[in-house]
Amino acid sequence: MLQACLNGGRTREFHAAVPYTADELAQDAARVVAAGASELHIHPRTYDGLETINPGDVAETLLAVRKSVPEVPIGLSTHSRILPGGRARQKLIEQWQVAPDYVSINLIEEDAGEVMALARSKGIGIEAGLWSISDAKRFVAMPDAGDCLRILIEIEEQDTEEGMIAATGIMSVLEQAGSQLPILLHGDEASVWPMFNLAIAHGYDRRIGLEDGKLLPEGKEAEDNADLIRAAAVLGQGT
Repeated sequence: MLQACLNGGRTREFHAAVPYTADELAQDAARVVAAGASELHIHPRTYDGLETINPGDVAETLLAVRKSVPEVPIGLSTHSRILPGGRARQKLIEQWQVAPDYVSINLIEEDAGEVMALARSKGIGIEAGLWSISDAKRFVAMPDAGDCLRILIEIEEQDTEEGMIAATGIMSVLEQAGSQLPILLHGDEASVWPMFNLAIAHGYDRRIGLEDGKLLPEGKEAEDNADLIRAAAVLGQGT
């Protein structure tokens, strides 16, 4: 599975093609799906570009994207820095009338278990985001860990060797726990393509897009998300 992460918290100072509005996300979604993406991870934005989980903004974005790419699964972030932040954001998630297919929940966050329970109560799938070995240990100790859609290994380290150590350490914890869940592995900035290649080597799902970085494998700046997806699809064809 190749997932396109279209915007995250990136601004247009990072790259001019970062989509903000519902219409921009819908148009970008169509382009990346045509380029080879099979799932989407998006961060709805307010009209001034701020990340939001406000029910109205979430509904507008999801309806627009689903109209553009019917049948394509769509995931949203729930990270704790999105306003109003912390546990207060749970109240907004409770109010979602139009819900995504899945949400990403970071195990590094104190209320991860609460947000997972909330997502399950609304019938929303869960990507369990693991940034470290300690995150992985916390996750596998959860009694309902196996009820998640997949595990999302997220490598933030910028040194390639350190990133590999972190990734393999997380993978080892999951293997020792006997986890059978699908795994999506991705990096950030300097670790994007090393982690993409590691995901290929292990047969994991993959993720690429402007949320994670703007460079193509050869180091050139991508034109947009579709350009990144095309490059990822070419690499994936070798598997």
